[in-house]
Amino acid sequence: MPFEKRGNVGRAAQTRPQKTIDPFAKYDKLREKGVWFNIPGPADTIDQDKGGVRSALADVGIGYIGWTHNSFANNLLPNADRSTIANQLYMGQNPTFASANFMIVTYDLSRFGISDGQIVLGAEQQYSTWDRPGPDRVGLNTLAYYQTLFDRTLELKLGYLRNQNEFTGTLFGGITGSNMSALFQAGMSTNAAPTPAVNLKYNFDDRLYNKASVQRSISPDGAYAHITENPTGLNWSTANAGILLVEEAGYRSKAAPGVPDTWLRAGIGLNSSRYTNLAHSRQQRESGNNFHYLAADMQLWQSDAFGSPSRGIYGGFSVMGAPPELNRISRYYELRLYAKGAFASRPSDLIALVAGKTSWSTFAVDAALAKGQLAHRDTTAITGTYTAHLAPGVYAGVGLSYIHRPTSITHTPRTEHALNLLVSTLIFF
Repeated sequence: MPFEKRGNVGRAAQTRPQKTIDPFAKYDKLREKGVWFNIPGPADTIDQDKGGVRSALADVGIGYIGWTHNSFANNLLPNADRSTIANQLYMGQNPTFASANFMIVTYDLSRFGISDGQIVLGAEQQYSTWDRPGPDRVGLNTLAYYQTLFDRTLELKLGYLRNQNEFTGTLFGGITGSNMSALFQAGMSTNAAPTPAVNLKYNFDDRLYNKASVQRSISPDGAYAHITENPTGLNWSTANAGILLVEEAGYRSKAAPGVPDTWLRAGIGLNSSRYTNLAHSRQQRESGNNFHYLAADMQLWQSDAFGSPSRGIYGGFSVMGAPPELNRISRYYELRLYAKGAFASRPSDLIALVAGKTSWSTFAVDAALAKGQLAHRDTTAITGTYTAHLAPGVYAGVGLSYIHRPTSITHTPRTEHALNLLVSTLIFF
């Protein structure tokens, strides 16, 4: 969540906002560039600049940010169908703990006359008691070069990138995210599976943009297969992986007094990887996979326009799709309503209510039914969360998520419903 300056504001200040000196502004050029995820600056970390270490590194052009995200999910329904860890089918079927830890280091190249130039190096470590989304790993998160051209009209970024943080913008409110599985299955790179890519963004003005990427696809067999084959993230490619082309057009207006925060974006992806065709029983592979998405988020009401204009109530939606013959997820729909700083005494907290529906491939469902299995064509989830900003760099969240048919495509009579307790912590340093 981005750092927001706030304080006691009187009527005179509301008409003539007073400018304050931000002691952390000098670190802005050292924050990672090119990502839509606004990673907090030093002001919102637990160490800030204690001992002067951050300042000393900044003096020679080095910046850093690290964080640990830990989450827990557990189905609270009394008839929950527990299983062995090896046979677990969904998050929370057994008490499930997951941890993801990151360290990002940047080096400022603008000191050598390169416009906004920056080198970014990042590492990621992940662990989970249920490894279906991806096995445990320690490896590369990003290795990138960034610069702008033609007075910031063009932004160039290349290297090992995680386009999860470069496109789509599914992390709303700064700390809560949408489901991107429909895009990951179709090849988009992730925090745990960075791949070689070249991204180019054209800024028509300070709001309207177009962004394109030529990216090595992650494994067409999914994130689990990709990480198993390439746990460090350093390999150039994996089996059957081809090239993914991504194109996104968008309009983004940041919150200001009387101006609501607005972000509209739409994108497509074309993948040359060889995917298993679910419409054929012979498990043959073919290229031509693709995806599309449309998303919007808008601030519906500003609760503190002259103090912290980003505070208020927001609404948004996402639609994602991919061909059902090559992807297990054919459609994903989401509606969200969230509030930043709903309470004056808690200006950095986030309340979110999200409803999502996943439609499964008709070919995969029909194949399961033909085998006599219990199968469903969609999964619906409604999730409510409250995330509290407890101290600089420290967030804690709690929530409930009701999921109708939480498993993927097939289920048993006892796995039709789940009511997951969600607990999470997010700490930046």
